[in-house]
Amino acid sequence: MRMMYMEGSLMKAMVLEKPGPAERRPLRFRDVPAPHAGHGEVRIRVSTCGVCHTDLHTVEGELRADLPVIPGHQIVGVVDEVGPGAAEPPAGGGRQVALGDRVGVPWLYSTCGRCDYCRRGEENLCDSPRFTGLHHDGGYAEYVVVPAAFVAQVPREFSDIHCAPLLCAGIIGYRSLKVSGLRPGERLALFGFGASAHIAVQIAGHWGCDVLVFTRSEEHRRMAIRLGASWAGAAGEKPPAQADRAVTFAPAGRLIPEALKVLRRGGTLAVNAVHLDGVPAFPYELLYWEKTIRSVANATRTDAVEFLELASRIPVETEVRAFRLNEANDALIALKHATYRGLPSWTSPQTRATRAGSSVYF
Repeated sequence: MRMMYMEGSLMKAMVLEKPGPAERRPLRFRDVPAPHAGHGEVRIRVSTCGVCHTDLHTVEGELRADLPVIPGHQIVGVVDEVGPGAAEPPAGGGRQVALGDRVGVPWLYSTCGRCDYCRRGEENLCDSPRFTGLHHDGGYAEYVVVPAAFVAQVPREFSDIHCAPLLCAGIIGYRSLKVSGLRPGERLALFGFGASAHIAVQIAGHWGCDVLVFTRSEEHRRMAIRLGASWAGAAGEKPPAQADRAVTFAPAGRLIPEALKVLRRGGTLAVNAVHLDGVPAFPYELLYWEKTIRSVANATRTDAVEFLELASRIPVETEVRAFRLNEANDALIALKHATYRGLPSWTSPQTRATRAGSSVYF
């Protein structure tokens, strides 16, 4: 899809021209042409965009991006331009997007709609998927253009900055629980306690599940208990009981055998990682007894609709920390080294009483 731009109109953005370690600050603060909505697209005036581990993988080159690119895929904003055909009712039903709508943009930017996976309703496995902030410019900017069929209506219960983490961390955390096969009342083990896990523990608690959390951070253990976990410790520690289901959220393959150790016979482990540092060799007896390992690959628009409705009913709690937009490199460094408390998003000056600057939120 060729992006259209408004002649003579500029916007502020953080642009990735060449990947590199976050510590080298590879994002560049630029004035770039503001995009214009094409056929079937809407333009969104960005108020908030979350900062995700996937952004870190993109910026550091672990995921191959279409460069140059503006990262960011947990976007909340207002539709300020509707392209031709974008106001038509979406295929399969649902609410059409209109001028002035407050909407969200997740990781899945578009799919082909024609391959076997799309026809089976498995669009997260599409042969030709495109992702926000990887293949198309994302939300580290004042404006973003996206296909109207792939935006989400955001719940009114959440402010912009508290809704942003729901659009990736929340949706993929919800899908991870589905992939694990978690049923109400079962025991769940979570490995890693970042953005997705802190939302998943609230969903599982809402379903009446007992949750065990494994994380190296003492502060994250305290947060896990506060959010409803019954036990929290480090990977390798023996929990009070075995789990029916487990999810690994950290991009560390060494956690897979640790998760299998605490999984009961016949249990399922879901591996939620868009990038993993490798899978180590481990004894077969850890997998024996009909244990299952499944990967979690992206999410569907149905996942987004289901999760956002559920999140508003729970309601899910998120915690944020602020950075200016031109300090997005600092936000990624803080994310990489876990020197923060809370979850990532940035808010534009258009949502403030003054127009002094933009912010990234953790």
